Amino acid sequence: MAVLLSTLATEIVIPVAAFIGIVFSLVQWFIVSRVKVTPERHAPPAGPNSNKNGFNDYLIEEEEGLHDQNVVAKCAEIQNAISEGATSFLFTEYQYVGVFMVVFAILIFLFLGSVEGFSTKSQPCTYDAQRTCKPALATAVFSTVAFILGGVTSILSGFLGMKIATYANARTTLEARKGVGKAFIVAFRSGAVMGFLLAANGLLVLYITINVFKVYYGDDWEGLFESITGYGLGGSAMALFGRVGGGIYTKAADVGADLVGKVERNIPEDDPRNPAVIADNVGDNVGDIAGMGSDLFGSYAESSCAALVVASISSFGINHEFTSMLYPLLISSMGILICLITTLFATDFFEIKAVKEIEPALKKQLIISTVLMTVGIAIISWIALPSSFTIYNFGVQKVVKNWQLFLCVAVGLWAGLIIGFVTEYYTSNAYSPVQDVADSCRTGAATNVIFGLALGYKSVIIPIFAIAVSIFVSFSFAAMYGIAVAALGMLSTIATGLAIDAYGPISDNAGGIAEMAGMSHRIRERTDALDAAGNTTAAIGKGFAIGSAALVSLALFGAFVSRAAISTVDVLTPKVFIGLIVGAMLPYWFSAMTMKSVGSAALKMVEEVRRQFNTIPGLMEGTAKPDYATCVKISTDASIKEMIPPGALVILTPLIVGTLFGVETLSGVLAGSLVSGVQVAISASNTGGAWDNAKKYIEAGASEHARTLGPKGSDPHKAAVIGDTIGDPLKDTSGPSLNILIKLMAVESLVFAPFFATHGGLLFKIF
Repeated sequence: MAVLLSTLATEIVIPVAAFIGIVFSLVQWFIVSRVKVTPERHAPPAGPNSNKNGFNDYLIEEEEGLHDQNVVAKCAEIQNAISEGATSFLFTEYQYVGVFMVVFAILIFLFLGSVEGFSTKSQPCTYDAQRTCKPALATAVFSTVAFILGGVTSILSGFLGMKIATYANARTTLEARKGVGKAFIVAFRSGAVMGFLLAANGLLVLYITINVFKVYYGDDWEGLFESITGYGLGGSAMALFGRVGGGIYTKAADVGADLVGKVERNIPEDDPRNPAVIADNVGDNVGDIAGMGSDLFGSYAESSCAALVVASISSFGINHEFTSMLYPLLISSMGILICLITTLFATDFFEIKAVKEIEPALKKQLIISTVLMTVGIAIISWIALPSSFTIYNFGVQKVVKNWQLFLCVAVGLWAGLIIGFVTEYYTSNAYSPVQDVADSCRTGAATNVIFGLALGYKSVIIPIFAIAVSIFVSFSFAAMYGIAVAALGMLSTIATGLAIDAYGPISDNAGGIAEMAGMSHRIRERTDALDAAGNTTAAIGKGFAIGSAALVSLALFGAFVSRAAISTVDVLTPKVFIGLIVGAMLPYWFSAMTMKSVGSAALKMVEEVRRQFNTIPGLMEGTAKPDYATCVKISTDASIKEMIPPGALVILTPLIVGTLFGVETLSGVLAGSLVSGVQVAISASNTGGAWDNAKKYIEAGASEHARTLGPKGSDPHKAAVIGDTIGDPLKDTSGPSLNILIKLMAVESLVFAPFFATHGGLLFKIF
């Protein structure tokens, strides 16, 4: 049966969906930009919806005489300092990353070109020897181009996200003067700008790349989609440095600011007297926004590439069914449209009036997008797939029905929602796990640490079962292709997920700006409420990223095994088992490197902050200004220097193992790192998130129980601050970076698979 959606319609639908996503993000940005960060009063804009977004409301603080033009000017000044710090760090980081990109691109070309001795002759196809395919040299050239495109798109995603976040933070602070609902809408719209730009850009660049490569490859779809895998590799390689570098930056500043400011000097979190506060706020943007953007873009690119590679050697590729082949891209296109409708529920259909409505509004975003997306996937599966087709499954073609593929995508989508809610249960201070951790602070920091670690380990159980069920269902129905599209299902609502995720750091910055600008206690309470909800949603975002990384890397692993022509991976052979045990160790080695990096960078920061408090006269009294620039420089230098060893570990491992020990040992390494990496990543992220929210629970004092532990400065609060400080590198550096480790090693192995299959295993050949 022919598919309902024609090739021409597919070629129109995908770019149009991407274009709609870009236009929508620009509209959101325009609405945010109408909040002015200038002291003079502007005439309110006319229009039926202008009041809704809070442009011409009277400021409640005006009656209290607090609407001082100096406050607005101060907010603008702080915003500029944060924006300049973030931009200068990213430019410095991108210079180093650019050098790496050029070197690695040359490596890809040399390794893949050498498979056939740089021959320009056509060769028999791997899966159909009767036909001829393009030479290995073409794969080398096009994989290199795809790698650079993926890298540039990833960098751009992170940079644009950071720009909008630093543009929106002061605007959120100023809107908080009119009420918590107004501030929420500004922060959420700004997050949506990032979410939609990233989803649409990723889709558009991948679509254009496929069509341009098709001009050369023609009917050789196997070679075409094999070279496209470079796109996923480029996306993830840049994300690794963004995540690790940004994570080290943000936590060095955060830990330094907390230890000296809150614990030693007993001053509030974002007190302008603390020299590390600007660096801390810059860190939120470069780590949690730019790093997260690159990370999720990498996941999206890799799951698309894994699905395309497996499909290219199945009936879609063999029969040249263009619409069915681009099924993964059609899912992403539908995702953009569904997320657009979902976003309107938060910004236009309903209005938040009280603090307690913030978190439910964000959770509704996840539920609405998941429910609508299930319908969207059903429609796409019906119009873009034949009723029956075959999928390549380790040497044989497996018959699959279109409803089975729909279930594969849907199970990934719903597994993502389950992981999100379990993460929320373990990291939100509205539930008993975090309240127990807060309660344990009564007897000091040691019990707080014990409770927090136990919570993290326990929080792994349900997400792992959710991932296991989705792997079993999707593999049973459609082999490795099923797992790849399940990962895409989990990432299909990426625009909403990122909007919720970016909202957190924007709110965090807004609170910092309110404190530094000397705004009233009432405004700080509102920004704290936004921030506490953002903390939980950031943990949900990390849960999504880790869950999707597990599915993506398994799909890539399957594609690698097919590509390297391994018929079975036998765990009992010594070659595979040594790989397995070494692979399982890698996440621990990587976490050790990243956490020690945060520790040594924080050490320098603590010394600098202490030096300024001790040597600058009048700093504690507030009559002298601290030297913010030196702290920003310490964070920048430390993170650039410290991100290289962990990055090298991840990137060199597959190359060394594949070249020296061969594809069987490498398959063991990939399986081992996947299995242990997912567990370590989930427990680290959730432990850190729980400690952070236990501290916020005590500080807010919203319940009778919380008030018995407070106020700020009490012994339980100090114990909670220590727990939060230990958790910072866990939840923002090593935990989130681990999902890139497992994905990047898998996609790199896939790209270099032809080389490893031909020339790998040098040590075993010698002995």
